[in-house]
Amino acid sequence: MPRSTATGVEAYLAELPPARREVVARLRALIRENLPQGYEETLAWGMLCYGIPLARYPHTYNGQPLGYVALAAQKDKYSLYLMGAYMDPARDKALREAFAKQGLKLDMGKSCLRFKSLADLPLPALARSIAGMSVDEYIELYERVRAQAAPPVRKVATKKAPTAKSAAAKPARKK
Repeated sequence: MPRSTATGVEAYLAELPPARREVVARLRALIRENLPQGYEETLAWGMLCYGIPLARYPHTYNGQPLGYVALAAQKDKYSLYLMGAYMDPARDKALREAFAKQGLKLDMGKSCLRFKSLADLPLPALARSIAGMSVDEYIELYERVRAQAAPPVRKVATKKAPTAKSAAAKPARKK
């Protein structure tokens, strides 16, 4: 499925073919059952998003709610974005170990976990990962990671006045 143009969660689900809707609905239920209080379900960037509303935390780098989990039905696969696990090495390690323990192939980018069916996922480990971080903990982690990733202050180049030696080294301009 190409990127959704739906304007709400129910419209997003309604536009999915029945078999794909079933997968998204089941994973959506797992997310909602395990999502700590304070996160909000929305539709953004053509997918289901679970994040911290701007009313609670307006200091995001892009002016959008601070995303915690997102779920999308792509053309030939699904994507589950786990920003909390991505930013926390211990949670990332636990998730990777759960895949290995169940003999499942992990297809994961930075925060994006790609899968073709629910059988490709260690659902109890995902539930623990999602349930494991309160809004306050996630904000604190986000701020810590952003502070570490802040770009270094760039020095502004200033034009130096030519010295007698540098002026003599330059060829004279023809008029």
